[in-house]
Amino acid sequence: MTVSQWELPPELCCRPMAFVALTGLDVVYNAVHRAIWDAFCANRRADRVPISFKVLPGDHEYPKCRTKRTSYEWYIPKGILKTGWMNKHLNLVPALVVLFYELDWDDPQWKEKQSECATKVEIVRTSLQGRNTKVAVVLIQKKTPLPPGEDLVASERAAALCNACDLSGKSLFVLPHTDHLVGYIIRLENAFYEHAQTYYYTEIRRVKSHKEFLNKTTHQLLFVRHQFKIAFFSELKQDTQNALKYYRTAYSLVHELRSHETNMLEIKTMSGFINYKICRLCFQHNTPLDAIAQFRKHIDLCKKKIGSAELSFEHAAWMSKQFQSFGDLFDEAIKLGLTAIQTQNPGFYYQQAACFSQERKQLAQQLCQAAVNYPSPDPLDTQSGGLDFYGQRPWRQGHQSSVSPQPLLGGVLKSDLLLEQELIIALLSNAVAQFKKYKCPRMKSHLMVQMGEEYYHAKDYTKALKLLDYVMCDYRTERWWGLLTAILITALRCAYLMASVKDYIIYCMELLGRASTLKEEQKGRIEKNFFKVLMNEVPDPEPDCDPSSVAVARSLWNDCIALAASNEFTIEVQDYIPFIQCKAKFCSPSFHIDQPIQLQVFLRADCPHPVPLNKLAISLSNQEYNQWCVVESLAQETMSLLPRATKCFNFRFVAKSEDVGKKIEVSVVMLGRDNGRCVFLTWRGAGGDIASHHEALQATRSSRRWGRGFEMRPELDWDSLLIQHSTMIISRLPKLSVQLSHQPPALIHELYRISVTIESQEEGVAKDVTLTAGLKPGQDAILGQSTHVTLDGTKVCDDTTLALLPDVPLGDLNSGTKLERSVYVRCRSTGPRVFLFHVAYSIDTTVEGQQIVCKCHKVENVVTSLAQVSLLWMSLFEPLDQVAIDIPFMLMTDIFSTSPWPLVLASSCLQLLTMTSNTPQLQSQLEEVVLQTGECASECFCLRCPPLTNSNNTVATGQYLISWRRKPSNAGSPLIQTTVTLPHVILESVPLYIHADLPSFGRVRESLPVLYYIENRTALVQEVDMAVEPSDAFMFSGLKQVRLRILPGSEQRMLYNYYPLMAGYQTLPQLNISLPRCPTTNTHTLRRFLPQRIFVKPQGRQLDDISIAAA
Repeated sequence: MTVSQWELPPELCCRPMAFVALTGLDVVYNAVHRAIWDAFCANRRADRVPISFKVLPGDHEYPKCRTKRTSYEWYIPKGILKTGWMNKHLNLVPALVVLFYELDWDDPQWKEKQSECATKVEIVRTSLQGRNTKVAVVLIQKKTPLPPGEDLVASERAAALCNACDLSGKSLFVLPHTDHLVGYIIRLENAFYEHAQTYYYTEIRRVKSHKEFLNKTTHQLLFVRHQFKIAFFSELKQDTQNALKYYRTAYSLVHELRSHETNMLEIKTMSGFINYKICRLCFQHNTPLDAIAQFRKHIDLCKKKIGSAELSFEHAAWMSKQFQSFGDLFDEAIKLGLTAIQTQNPGFYYQQAACFSQERKQLAQQLCQAAVNYPSPDPLDTQSGGLDFYGQRPWRQGHQSSVSPQPLLGGVLKSDLLLEQELIIALLSNAVAQFKKYKCPRMKSHLMVQMGEEYYHAKDYTKALKLLDYVMCDYRTERWWGLLTAILITALRCAYLMASVKDYIIYCMELLGRASTLKEEQKGRIEKNFFKVLMNEVPDPEPDCDPSSVAVARSLWNDCIALAASNEFTIEVQDYIPFIQCKAKFCSPSFHIDQPIQLQVFLRADCPHPVPLNKLAISLSNQEYNQWCVVESLAQETMSLLPRATKCFNFRFVAKSEDVGKKIEVSVVMLGRDNGRCVFLTWRGAGGDIASHHEALQATRSSRRWGRGFEMRPELDWDSLLIQHSTMIISRLPKLSVQLSHQPPALIHELYRISVTIESQEEGVAKDVTLTAGLKPGQDAILGQSTHVTLDGTKVCDDTTLALLPDVPLGDLNSGTKLERSVYVRCRSTGPRVFLFHVAYSIDTTVEGQQIVCKCHKVENVVTSLAQVSLLWMSLFEPLDQVAIDIPFMLMTDIFSTSPWPLVLASSCLQLLTMTSNTPQLQSQLEEVVLQTGECASECFCLRCPPLTNSNNTVATGQYLISWRRKPSNAGSPLIQTTVTLPHVILESVPLYIHADLPSFGRVRESLPVLYYIENRTALVQEVDMAVEPSDAFMFSGLKQVRLRILPGSEQRMLYNYYPLMAGYQTLPQLNISLPRCPTTNTHTLRRFLPQRIFVKPQGRQLDDISIAAA
């Protein structure tokens, strides 16, 4: 059987659906009928009932029904399942025939049309004679029918029509052609589906009824046939659970049949059909494990049923088709939502299918070589044009005996002469796609190699080479040298048969390299062909090539030799493993501009014989240096590479001054010969290939394992050579000293002086000396905004001054001379800062006989911390939470120094906003005061807050300015002014202001007059209750308790004579004051303006008084 004959029949693979025939519709010339047909078949969604519709003419002849058999006593079946049975029930024998007829209930010609409809129904029944197919009638009407029971005429005429057509009431339908046509069609479909269900249920019972007439001696085939039919009818009925049960029964019965060579194919064919149905239903029921278990069971049962040895090719083809079909089912289930894994996916089944197809091809080729003549007449020709039963031989249809009517070999020769190579490639391609999807790279690569070999055998060398070249990249990376060598041999054959010169050279170089596992004699043959190609000669053919293809290849090679334009090749070998290795390295990661740059290139050949070369060129990132990195030789012996020997080439050149700070990289290393066929090998970067990195890693591990003994070996170890593909050109080392002198820490807002001393130690003149000084870049942006640098120390820099002064010219500097500069820094915030001092200059020097100008620079960094001058303020005697309006109060400032250096306070100033001074002129009390570390300086001011016109109870006080400098600084250095914003104060309004007039001290037993002033600050007459509390330290005379009435804005005086009784600091008698008209004002608020204590002297002599007065 040919490959196409193993394809599963389409009626087996499709989803079985109930077949309903529609008659009476003219879908070509009648627009209404066309709309009805479109509503049935167009845009069928998944939620609509599974029905297959087909429009047939009213007089269509359906397949004739055979005479029902009443007994099976002498019946011997000729096969298991007829080839046309499934198609017959899917597409030929309908479960329901629906007659469409245009007839309204109020049609004037009702009688005539009723008779015409009955006649058409009778014609349909006649064509279905002997079948259980149901018949239904649909009346196409123009009007929308009334609800059931309301239209009596319609009910009567419907009953009459059913009687005339011999129909039941459930088989007559009405289809109004209105805007809701699709809705009516869906309702009709549901009714049709119920009729089809009834039909298939009847067919299942009919088939089951035959079982009592069968016996297991002569009717084994019928048991299988009937179970298959019942299962198929159950699928048409959409009863998939019962269908699966009957298919399983049929599968068990088919393997119980007595098998021999003549019916082996039929048994395998039917078991394959039934297995396909079982697996499909298992996937449909979302039980994939059951499907996989069934398929494995199927393969285990059938893999040994080969039959005759000459038919082993046929068994391999059948096995291939089984795996392919299951792979298709598996893939379809995945597309519908099933989840697969790496170890269980359709790719494995496609792979096995491809393996059996390859086995089939080999067996068939052996049979074709052994056979001489094809039999006559042709055993594959059938008079009927097709097979009656699935799985039977064309020359032996209907025979179930164990005697072969004629030899089998003649029937297979013709089929195997028609082998299709595309089948194997298609299966492998499907498997590759699956393994790529489930991330199985090694399986994918393995199958791509097989695809390449199949293309090679099919003589499609271009596709074969493309696939093999793709796979070789993975095998090179993973270092599968044995596999890589085998693939390279096939690729080399393809390149030879295609006469692809460049590919042939590349694969020869790899097969001669260190990754090849070929023997020396094989490498010698390949090397001989390689040098022939280099000498522009035709190479010898590769072993095991097809003779006819070799003849074509020689003609192609001769054409290539004749073309002069094809004799120049540049091959990038970075991604291969050639027989020539290259490593380039700069002798140092960096070179000063006054040093020559040294570059070494190491070459090594791994082939059996010396390799003649005559040119080596290095391409650098700066093309101007390439002229110094070229080696050309007319005598090839001087550049020949000996087998497994390392050769080193040294290059030296001088860098240019403008390349300071730049990298020089090796871009390309080119090696080759320009006589014969010009072939140049290029390495991107500094050489190395795809295996070099791993080899260098292994060499490093070996050196660590063996210690110093490994490093002291006399011969050069190739693997231990490291590639240094770039070097940095750095400036010349400066012969210049930079010294910084300063006194940390710096203070906020001061001009902090840093002295820079530059001394030249060069032999010549340092020209164009420049200084860059200031805050080092890369620090916090806030520091840059609060730091200012200047060279002028006579004035304080403002906010526009930069934080970094770039390229300040200093002129030329002779050898041994010094240069001093001062840099001043002003900082407005605390925190450490790093300052940069960069001195640059140029000097003439000579390198390798070349005069160059070197630019040198010296960098010094200094870290400076900052200290802060703290300013505190408070009121006199005790702090005030609130300030009374128009009442004097004291402001006291405390200046606390945290500087490690003495500070000179030049002056201080108080700038008031809303307050006024209670003294004629505010003068600084801190002029020329020197503060040491931790000392505090204070001054006091008497202020008054005048009445405000607005209603704000909070006002700003003003600012306190202090001018200062470091004590060791020069007298001409600018003063630093620090501004402190005084806090806002809360104002309060008091209705009564009381103050006292009393002496500065008292004396025991002497009168102490105290005069109290009571002032009414309100616009109302205030009543004041005053009472003096008794005290143990004083006696007094005056009103102990009194009530006063004070007019607005007026003042009342109260005089008391206190008589002290004890010496020392004594508390004065407390004055209790209350205002009945201002209950919110308490005694404490009014009493705070009065003195609380007084110093009382003891009673003494007159001399003491005179001395005290003098003091």
